[in-house]
Order: sequence, then structure tokens, then C-alpha cells
Amino acid sequence: MGNEMFDLTGKVAIVTGAGRGIGRGIALGLADAGADLGLISRTPAEITAVAEEIQGKGGRAETVSVDIADTDRIQETVDAFVDRFGRIDILVNNAGTNIPTDAVDITVEVWNQIMDLNMRALFFLSQAAGKVMMGQDQGGRIINISSIAADSALAKRAAYCASKAGVNLLTRCLALEWAPHNIRVNAVAPTFTVTEMTKKFMKDPSYLDFALKRNLLGRMAEPEDFVGAVVYLASEASSMVTGHILSVDAGWTV
Repeated sequence: MGNEMFDLTGKVAIVTGAGRGIGRGIALGLADAGADLGLISRTPAEITAVAEEIQGKGGRAETVSVDIADTDRIQETVDAFVDRFGRIDILVNNAGTNIPTDAVDITVEVWNQIMDLNMRALFFLSQAAGKVMMGQDQGGRIINISSIAADSALAKRAAYCASKAGVNLLTRCLALEWAPHNIRVNAVAPTFTVTEMTKKFMKDPSYLDFALKRNLLGRMAEPEDFVGAVVYLASEASSMVTGHILSVDAGWTV
């Protein structure tokens, strides 16, 4: 045993929300581990920049700019990557959104916007990629990016918490059904993380205090802090792990 257990050379990994934040960090980390990357984002300029960074290191990266919340576009997106790479070995469902709102003020529009991306798109992209993996000799790996909010009630985040709790249960359901096809399905649950989406919240001292008060390591997470967990779950190092929610939360949920 050694580093070869974490080697992803020859594998094809698809990452959603890959243009920035946690998704960008994960995409770069998977490329460093040897994988070819398929990058998905609504913003062409962002994933083009990530692709160029990967290519600059000698890796291969292809891009599709699409809003995967539009589930009518999911099959064509998967087909595009299969046409380019010939297979899909790893899917990282990272794209997500959070619209902090008091529970009494959540509208149907806000609720649907969160659920459509965080759960519906995640499920149907997993379904489309899962069908590809079922036809492959080595199956595949699906890794969902969940959150500590799946198990912790957070104010102004009722819809977000519900969506991430749903992600955790979907992870276990898919792991149960797809194990016979050698498809392992797991999730990574990050703690509060410094990203473009959260920087505006962190300007509020009360938010920052709340985020850190149960953090045993005393610092906010950075996107790079989740790379090791994702590479582990994508690699043969975790060959006996499925249906698991791996918390990367600095002890926040203990």
C-alpha cells in the first residue's frame, strides 16, 4: 500500500460548480491526483480558467457551461462528456446554493430554487451518470457535497438544511441500490468555508463568531481542505466505503 492507492491516473472525473470555491479546489485536486476533468458551471469564463490551469500542468480538462438546475439539459451534458472521454468514473455533485431567509418569509420561488439545484439536479445528474457507470467494467464513484447543515439546525436556513439532509439520505439510498453495479456513493459534509458565496456573510461579526464557536481547530475552512476527502472517496483507498457521510468540519458537529 502507498500513494498508488490514491492515484487517479486514467480516470475521468466530472465536477459540478467547478468554476470557483469548493468545486474549483476539488477539480484541481482531482487533476493533481491524475484524473482527466470534465468541468460544469453556469459561468463559461470561470471553468475555462480552471481548465486552462489544469492544462497548464499537463492535465486534460473539458468544459460544459450549463445550469444543471435545468434538468432537461442534464442528459445532453452527460452525453457530451461521454463523447469526449469515452467514460465517466467519478462524479462530484458540488453545485449548490443557499439563500438565507427567515422560515416565515421563505417563498415557493426561494424554496424551489434551493431544492432544484441542491437535490433535484444532484439526483438526476447522478442517475444519468450512474447509467453510464453501470455499463462500465469498473463501475464508478459518486461523491455528493453535503454540509454540516444536514444534521444541525441553522437559523434562516430551513430550506438549505432540508436540502442537505435530503442529500445525505439520497446518498445512502443510491449506495444501497447501486452497490451491485460496483458504484460507490458517498458524501462529504463541509463546515463553514471561505468562498465567494460566504464572504458576504463573514463580514457580519456575529456570523463569524457563530461559525467559529464550535470549531475545535479555531479557523475557517478553505476549499483546499476538502480535496483529500474527495480524492480518498474517489480512489481505491476507500474501496470498502459506501453510503458514508464524511464530515470535514473541524469537530463542529461533535
